[in-house]
Amino acid sequence: MEVEWEKLIPKPRSRFLLVQCNECGHRQIVFDNAKIEVKCQVCNATLALPKGGKARILGRVLETLT
Repeated sequence: MEVEWEKLIPKPRSRFLLVQCNECGHRQIVFDNAKIEVKCQVCNATLALPKGGKARILGRVLETLT
C-alpha cells in the first residue's frame, strides 16, 4: 500500500541548501529556487543569483537539507 502512495504523491523538485560563503566562511541556508539575490548575512557577499528557474549558487554547497 505504501508503494502506491509514493507513485501518486510527487516529490518536490526544489530543496534547501546549506551554503558556505567564499569570502568569510559563514554558513547559511539558501533555497535553490531563489527568486531574489541572496547575500551573506555577515559580509554581504552574493551567495545565490536568480536565473529564472534554479538559482546559480556562488558559495560552496555543504549539504542538501530535506
